[in-house]
Amino acid sequence: MDFSDEQIHRYARHIILNEVGGAGQARLLESKVLVIGAGGLGSPVAMYLAAAGVGTLGIVDDDIVDLSNLQRQILHGTSDVGSPKVESAARTLSHLNPEVKVEAHQHRLTPANALDLISAYDLICDGSDNFATRFLVNDACHLAKKTLVSAAILRFDGQLSCYKTHAGGPCYRCIFKEPPPPESIPSCAQAGVLGAIAGWLGAMQATETLKELLGIGESLSGQLVMVDALSCEMRKIKVKRDPDCLLCSDTPTIRDLSSQDYTGHVCSA
Repeated sequence: MDFSDEQIHRYARHIILNEVGGAGQARLLESKVLVIGAGGLGSPVAMYLAAAGVGTLGIVDDDIVDLSNLQRQILHGTSDVGSPKVESAARTLSHLNPEVKVEAHQHRLTPANALDLISAYDLICDGSDNFATRFLVNDACHLAKKTLVSAAILRFDGQLSCYKTHAGGPCYRCIFKEPPPPESIPSCAQAGVLGAIAGWLGAMQATETLKELLGIGESLSGQLVMVDALSCEMRKIKVKRDPDCLLCSDTPTIRDLSSQDYTGHVCSA
């Protein structure tokens, strides 16, 4: 594609990278990424992807901005309190990069709409903070043959991985076979979360997303990154595909989303 002078200036630091170049930047401008949750993780993910020139960003979140969100959800400001998060996100991202098309989906992600929504994008970033949504997104990405970059945070800890079952990699269920019992694991609202760790994991999540879109570097498919902010340590654990996985094995029992009970809805960390 032909770049305008403004685009060459805006994306100059990408274009001079041998691993990206003009062809890679053009690929980003033509890409479509769906961000699940406009909260602590979705904020830095969406902002870095918009700054990088990802052409279309979908944001799905049915929540409104609360004052308690502002400690970590940097997409939003004090004047946005009471506004739908997707509208606040769209304003921030459009101000950051008016070239990016922001598609705001102000509704819950459910088994009834997840597959159609996810199928419309090239890659999915999950920044939700409940297991019901994570399992729903994982299952829908497998069925739609989409790459999923997923992160989670709580207190001072975080984890990150990439799931590419269409390329033979493991899925989220290969690590966590089923959602834990309700209320067995506290939410960020109950246990707390260090605001800056959302930026750390979100930036890593955006980096892995850009790598997947560009086809560069080493994919995190088959690897789980564990982060401990208090000790500033990171561990990378190898994850294998579960031959008995209910979703991605050779003999799956989950063949559509209607067969599962996904109790919960999108709630951004």
